[in-house]
Amino acid sequence: MNYAIVGTAGHVDHGKTELTRALTGVQTDRLKEEQQRGISIKLGFAPLTLPNGQKVGLVDVPGHEKFIKQMLAGAAGMDLVLLIVGADEGVMPQTREHLEILRLLQIRDVIVVVTKKDLVDEEWLELVTEDIREYLEATPYASAPLMAVSAYTGDGIDELKKVLMDTLENIDGKSGGGKPRLPVDRVFSITGFGTVVTGTLWSGQIHRGDSLMILPRGTKTRVRNIQVHGANVDTAYAGQRVALNITDVETGQIPHGSVIVPEGTLSSAYRIDMEFLLLPGKKKMGNRERVRVHVGTSEVLGRLILLDREELEPGQSALVQVLLENPLVAARRDRAVLRSYSPMVTIGGGTILDPNPDKHRRFDNAVLERLRTRLTGGPDDLILQALGGISALTPRDLSGKTGLTEEETNRWVASMEEQNEVRSIGGHIVSAEGVSQWKNQVMNSIEKFQVTYPLRRGMSREELRSKHFSGVPSRFFQGFLEMLTREELLDVEGSFVFVRGFTPVPSPEQNKEIRDVLERFESGGFTPPEPEELREQLGVQTGEYILYLLGRGELVKINEQILFSRNAYQQAVTRILQFLEEQGELKLADARDLLDSSRKYVLPLLEHLDSLRVTSRNGDVRLEGPRAAGAREAGGGILNAGGNGDNGQEG
Repeated sequence: MNYAIVGTAGHVDHGKTELTRALTGVQTDRLKEEQQRGISIKLGFAPLTLPNGQKVGLVDVPGHEKFIKQMLAGAAGMDLVLLIVGADEGVMPQTREHLEILRLLQIRDVIVVVTKKDLVDEEWLELVTEDIREYLEATPYASAPLMAVSAYTGDGIDELKKVLMDTLENIDGKSGGGKPRLPVDRVFSITGFGTVVTGTLWSGQIHRGDSLMILPRGTKTRVRNIQVHGANVDTAYAGQRVALNITDVETGQIPHGSVIVPEGTLSSAYRIDMEFLLLPGKKKMGNRERVRVHVGTSEVLGRLILLDREELEPGQSALVQVLLENPLVAARRDRAVLRSYSPMVTIGGGTILDPNPDKHRRFDNAVLERLRTRLTGGPDDLILQALGGISALTPRDLSGKTGLTEEETNRWVASMEEQNEVRSIGGHIVSAEGVSQWKNQVMNSIEKFQVTYPLRRGMSREELRSKHFSGVPSRFFQGFLEMLTREELLDVEGSFVFVRGFTPVPSPEQNKEIRDVLERFESGGFTPPEPEELREQLGVQTGEYILYLLGRGELVKINEQILFSRNAYQQAVTRILQFLEEQGELKLADARDLLDSSRKYVLPLLEHLDSLRVTSRNGDVRLEGPRAAGAREAGGGILNAGGNGDNGQEG
């Protein structure tokens, strides 16, 4: 490990602070009250360099029962714990409670240190050591290294450093990858510098100048300076004790238990789902009992909702939802320790399964099954669960829903894509089942549309999107259409979507009526008939005939009320462009004269050409636009301008 956090734990007055001083030379009791009373009240921190050069941050936690909250704040970020037992007293109440907390936090590596060796004889020391071993027999720490030292004489201190060094070499350190996360355990102000926060960096890296977010309040800040064990550095790494000098925030704006992360990484919530273990020997618990929830450096009051039973017996685990009285910042797989509201004793804890869930109904089998998946399922199970049904998520959103890091998410998605379990479409991830359901819905809608409206070129893209893709970004919708086109299921032409190979084919009678409609527009020239008037004159089918002609490009839609025949449109564009080439600018009156038409038709035509960038409006005149040359080359033909290629077909 490059960096590690080693903490102390144990009963009050068993020599934790003295041992820290003997190992590091630092007196961690900073407060006058601590020095007068001879007990630690706040967390203490000291740097330690081991013989092999290993950098260690040593955390000295209070041992008194009144300061368990402080102990929990320090223990949450520890890689290794020195369980301190005084040789003169042996295992005591806070020894037991601290050990329970270490188990609940799943801190796996412990070195048992029997202090005050100089105060007892060898026979007593042997009895105490035997008693400790017997007590540890029923815990995960039965085989933990055990050694006796004297902080007063220095006996055993060098040997302890060597055991520390050897143990840390076999421990996996905190993740240097991923997003940085710093639970805050101290906040203070330094004259001339401003606000300073300290904590153990759980993951990632923090660089000087980084912009970060302080949760749960959501206050934005910037890192002005970084210190690690009193030395200025440009970058802090996971596993280090870090002090950040931050800007734009006062100490009073950073409540105890705040978490510093990049914006958008985590969120605060008033509920968490977790698997909760009620420790053996505790009172059984009923539904809605009030508890104190400890995660990282935070403590929040809440009510324990038993989701799968009415009562929880000591030694049992249950799926629960905790309704919180204040917002809590957590991530999936965080460990939570729960203490009773009164008296304040540790009663249990467990793994957070969802740090921001919906409110659940009790005894809901679907909810319980989802939580069991989050408890025991692998990353692939979590990804498929998050993508359940028809949904498309970005890798970042998927990471947030599963509790996986973005790196883990991308790695698993790539693997699952090879196995055809998920698809990446338009920057979003969809399950194979979701793709199949979406595909069936899209194809059914388009096929029904073509049966209902056989003369239309196809279903409009916007109608299709609003019907099936309203909740996803346009790039996903576009990517989905491209996928169906590659699979030769659909064709997309302008803004029409239709089944591959579909072509509207009117009957002979319809063809006759369609020619009549087209003739009305062609004879109208630059003063074409209004669609509604034609419907009244020629019948209800006229609307479908107009759409058929639009789909074939025989008509061009200027706006909802004005359509030109293709020939009239081409002539109009050609005349306007020729005038601009000769005169340099065009007024509305010029266009009216050119086309021998009225403002009613000419102004919408000019606005239409503006939208295509064939012309460009400048005050009261039109100039040539960026696409004028292309329109000339097309002989005044219809330009495909994203959204105009449908010639206005409405679905």
